[in-house]
Amino acid sequence: MHRDRYYTLTASCPDRTGIIARVTGFFAEHRGWILESSFHADDEVGQYFMRIEVKADSLPFALTELRQRFQPVADELRMDWQITDSAVKKRVVMLVSKQEHCLYDLLARWQSKELDIEIPCVISNHDTFKGFVEWHGIPFHQVPVTPDNKPAAYAEVRRLIDAARADTIVLARYMQILPSELCDVYPRRILNIHHSFLPSFAGAKPYHQAYQRGVKLIGATCHYVTTELDQGPIIEQDVIRIDHSDSPDDMIRYGKDIEKTVLARGLRYHLEDRVLVHGNKTIVFR
Repeated sequence: MHRDRYYTLTASCPDRTGIIARVTGFFAEHRGWILESSFHADDEVGQYFMRIEVKADSLPFALTELRQRFQPVADELRMDWQITDSAVKKRVVMLVSKQEHCLYDLLARWQSKELDIEIPCVISNHDTFKGFVEWHGIPFHQVPVTPDNKPAAYAEVRRLIDAARADTIVLARYMQILPSELCDVYPRRILNIHHSFLPSFAGAKPYHQAYQRGVKLIGATCHYVTTELDQGPIIEQDVIRIDHSDSPDDMIRYGKDIEKTVLARGLRYHLEDRVLVHGNKTIVFR
C-alpha cells in the first residue's frame, strides 16, 4: 500500500472500445498521477471491470468535486462506480462466538497497523472474549441468541452495527446464521469465513464431512454473506494437503491456520476496494 494519500476508482460497465482511454484520459486532463491500475474484460457477460488508484494531491480538486466531474464520464460509459479516499479509515465491526483464532489474528493485525482500520466494537453471543476485547480498548457487546429471542437479538445487533457506523461487518467464526433481513440491509458488506473449500461441504461440521469422504485437501473460504447459507460471492480461498492418517481433530487444527489467513486476506482485499461483484462472482484485483 502506498504511503501517500490516494483515491481509488472501482467501476464496471458494458464492454466496448475506448473505456481505458476515456477514463485515464479524464485523469490525464487534470494531471492526475495514476499509481496503480487493473482491468478485466469478461467476454461471457460482456462486462468490463477496472480499479484505478490516483495520487490525491496530484489533482487540483478534492474528492467531492472529483466525483462531480467524473459523473458525466460514468454516465457516458453506463458505469456502476465509486471513488474512495485512502485517508478515511474503514470502520469494521466484528462478530464472534467462542472460537478465538480469527478474532485474535485480526486484532493483532489491527494493533500492529497491518490493518489500518477502526474497530468501533465487537459483538458476541457469549461473554467469552469480553476481557480480551476490552483489554484492547474496544467496546464489547454481548447479545445472547436463543431459539426464542432471535428477532429481538438481531434487532439489537443491527442497532449496534448502525450505532457504530460500520462500513464492514466481519463474522470471525460467529456460529449463528444471520436472518435474511440483516443480510439484505448490508449487501456486500458482511464477510464470513467458512471452514471449508466452498462449494464443497457447506453447512455444519465440514471437517467431519471431509474426513468421511477421505479428501486429500481441506481449505477455507472467505465470502460475502447473502440470504442463501454459504452461497455468497467468494473473495478468497486456500487449501492444505492432508492424508489418511489425519483425524477430524487434526483437520480442525490445520484448518484454523488457513481460516485466519484467508479471512485476513479477504478482508484486506475488501477494505482496499479490490473486490468487484458481478452476479454471484467476484473479480479480485490483487
